[in-house]
Amino acid sequence: MKRISLEALLSLHAAAEAPYSVQYQTILGLLEAGEVKPVKASGLNGKKPALYREYWLADPEEDAQALREELLYRLSPFICVDYYLKHPAVYRRDREWVLLLSDFLLYRRELLKTQESVNERSFEIWAREKFLSREQGPAVLKRCGLDLTFLNLYLTTEPLAYYSHTRAVPQNLLILENKDPFYSMRRFLLEGGERLFDVEVGTLIYGGGKGIWRSFEEFSLQAEPYMREDGNRIFYFGDLDYEGIGIYENLAALFEGQWEIRPFVPAYEAMLCKARAVPALPLMKEGQNRRLSGRFFSFFREETREEAQAVLSGGRYIPQEILNMSDLKRLEGTADHAV
Repeated sequence: MKRISLEALLSLHAAAEAPYSVQYQTILGLLEAGEVKPVKASGLNGKKPALYREYWLADPEEDAQALREELLYRLSPFICVDYYLKHPAVYRRDREWVLLLSDFLLYRRELLKTQESVNERSFEIWAREKFLSREQGPAVLKRCGLDLTFLNLYLTTEPLAYYSHTRAVPQNLLILENKDPFYSMRRFLLEGGERLFDVEVGTLIYGGGKGIWRSFEEFSLQAEPYMREDGNRIFYFGDLDYEGIGIYENLAALFEGQWEIRPFVPAYEAMLCKARAVPALPLMKEGQNRRLSGRFFSFFREETREEAQAVLSGGRYIPQEILNMSDLKRLEGTADHAV
């Protein structure tokens, strides 16, 4: 190995006249690539961030042979080295991360028996929680001949926001598209209300629009045990427009076979009933996907279905917010449609 001053090393890489921040990044890149090693006895240059005054410059042939031997004899047998043997320059760049992965597989592989989140596993192996989600982790894994499933991971989604009025089972669970109905119905139950549109509801779940698709993917993990009981029934209540209906139909289709999710018919009927007194319902937002499967309307009586479809075909919609606390109190115990 050849000993070289910091100034000479910077000159080799056309960085002698560059701003110090560029010089620092240049040396940092050479260190990460394994092309140089600091001569610690030379001392620091007194700047911030500091660099050593001298470095060992690796011999290309010696370095290539050392890297080849490392790939063949040092790494965990779970790591496929074929790619890196053909692309030694890439290995120099990835080497720090590959060695950390190898050490984990050599000395702590039993931890893979326990499933962990992506960020937890990422930090456990590389001390960087975003290495697998936002950094070069997936590419490094691929070059090592591994994939994410090998690391026994699970993806995390936004946690379910819900209110448990009772944990008795079996019970009805109601998913609400928007925040206002969620808060109003929760308040109604907290203040002593017993039934929503003449239906006993034990748990309210905030859907957050299309976000419910991701949140509900982890229902079996996030939900409390009582919420997953076989005898429970799950209902959905959202805006009466193409988007709201589409959210429901996609949700029901995504989890068909796991959970049967039905529209909360009495609430939609109450919306339509109150809407009859509104002089002009709001115009529907443009660009909504009007392709529906028909699942949603299959749960309604013919006259209700026709009334709702007339609203939609007229370019209007009914928001959930048409119903409020006064309506919940007034309509308690008055609905005549069984869910």
